[in-house]
Amino acid sequence: MKDFLQLQDKHIVIMGVANDRSIAWGVAQSLYAAGAKLIFTYRQERSAKKLNKLLEKNEMEASVIQCDVNDDDSIASAFAEIKDKFTTVHGLVHSVAHAHQEDLKGDFIDTSRDGYAFAQDTSAYSLVAVAKAVRPIMSEGGSIVTMSYLGADRVLQGYNVMGVAKAALEASVRYLANDLGPDNIRINAISAGPIRTLAAKGVPSFNDILSKVEHTAPLRRNVSAEEVGDMTVGLLGALSRGVTGEIVYVDAGFNIIGIG
Repeated sequence: MKDFLQLQDKHIVIMGVANDRSIAWGVAQSLYAAGAKLIFTYRQERSAKKLNKLLEKNEMEASVIQCDVNDDDSIASAFAEIKDKFTTVHGLVHSVAHAHQEDLKGDFIDTSRDGYAFAQDTSAYSLVAVAKAVRPIMSEGGSIVTMSYLGADRVLQGYNVMGVAKAALEASVRYLANDLGPDNIRINAISAGPIRTLAAKGVPSFNDILSKVEHTAPLRRNVSAEEVGDMTVGLLGALSRGVTGEIVYVDAGFNIIGIG
């Protein structure tokens, strides 16, 4: 059978696995099933321990490398190590976002200057930084996928500063697509429906959002991390070789619904 995805033995960097509920973990499982060779990054040592236990439990072979996306030196060091070990990278999954808890409560207008800057740096600029770092080692071309959410486009109660950061992330995807295209590097974002992740716990209205999607989305259900993972595989693989700069919704169709 023809290998339509062409991901067998391709080196893919995955950033943002916190636990087995992470969207990035769903992506990792889909990529592993497609035969990709995975390179995980982590921020802190305790995260590395959790990640290694997760890999061991699921009998997955992968490399694990330290990278703090808020630190340019750490990013440079991580991708230098990746280059030394693997020479070439074919794909990167950016599933990193964070905001201070206090900036997700109350009104957006009360967002602190530091909180605004932190959310932007971690959730949006980090994509720009890692795209710049991986570009030289995507010498055979490649694909980058980042994770967004509907709050980038619409006001969602309790999402506040993160929604603004996701809007910046999506705009960054378009500008990066223009910069990276001549090197045959594609970049797209997936706007996933709400999924019970560690990050989701910080959104005060999350349970209400889940219920709303379940009752009003065309498919009348929420989506899983595995479904997001499968779409990510599609965007990383050869079948999407003509697609870049796009925001792809994996949300059971919720984004098309008006007032209901």
